[in-house]
Amino acid sequence: MKEFTDKKTILWDFDGGIINSHVVREQGFREVLSEFPKKDIEELLNYHRKNGGLSRYVKFRYFLEMIRKVEISEALVEEWSSRFSEIMRKKLIDTASLIPETLQFIESQSGQKNMHIISGSDGDELRYLCGKLGLTPHFKTIEGSPVPKINLVKNLVKNFSYHPQDCVLIGDSINDYEAARASNIDFLGYNNPKLEKVGVGYIRSFS
Repeated sequence: MKEFTDKKTILWDFDGGIINSHVVREQGFREVLSEFPKKDIEELLNYHRKNGGLSRYVKFRYFLEMIRKVEISEALVEEWSSRFSEIMRKKLIDTASLIPETLQFIESQSGQKNMHIISGSDGDELRYLCGKLGLTPHFKTIEGSPVPKINLVKNLVKNFSYHPQDCVLIGDSINDYEAARASNIDFLGYNNPKLEKVGVGYIRSFS
């Protein structure tokens, strides 16, 4: 795929792109919100599935304002986000969760291309997980929320003086595509067939 191999810089989404974490993430939301009605939690999970690239901070605020229809409490959002992160730090440090073909490709390109992780996951949590999983040496930066992904991409391109035409973002959600489009860089969908007609192409397999 020319749109991919010719790029000097690859921006990776973490969840779904590098690690199979979706089941664990959903378990985390269920656990943190266990005191609320099941139907409300399921509504939040539907929103989560449709907006994989958005941060947990956005999703918890959505839960309060749009589902529970109460005033947003930033203190409560912070508390829930912290509890969610504690669960993720315990459950996502198993290397068996990594996507083998993605990991193999990343290792093969390490040092040859500029690679960065940009994610909707919490930035501190993300750097902790990458350290535990042995991923850190392969990436120039590892960034996540609470900064929105669209801003993370813009800041990265600006701070490293990258030319947009030399960059590609690989992700599994429509939010990843929107973040790439906002910075005029190419997007390649992966691990989500719904994205086959979005962006400049679709990666069916790295192998």
